Amino acid sequence: MKDKALDLLGLMLRANALIVGETNTGAAVKTGKAKLVIVAADASDNAKHRAAGFVYGKNVPMLMLPFTKDELSDKLGRNGCSMAAVCDLGFADALLKLLPVADKEICDSISERLGRERQRGSKKCESNNRRGLRRNNA
Repeated sequence: MKDKALDLLGLMLRANALIVGETNTGAAVKTGKAKLVIVAADASDNAKHRAAGFVYGKNVPMLMLPFTKDELSDKLGRNGCSMAAVCDLGFADALLKLLPVADKEICDSISERLGRERQRGSKKCESNNRRGLRRNNA
């Protein structure tokens, strides 16, 4: 399962659904693109505090991964990767389902929150379709 989760992170990066790095993650949370912030298990206390500051007051969940910075860096092809932002609800939900069982309660609560957000988005899409509004790709 752990290998599948790492492979999914690589797939998210290739699909432009994963933003890697502290500065880029903060920008993604500020602009509202981030759906989930993930932090490496061996990230420094400063990085963890910074990630918590990014998501404070926002409706973006933060999750500590069971992977080290070295494992993430090897899979994503970046040096010293300790933090990333997932920008797609489907990928975020799939990642939560692949994570090890130790964080099961946390993953289930985050997955439930993401599911509610996805339902709100689909209702908005249906409403726009009825009114003939087009999607804005901003």
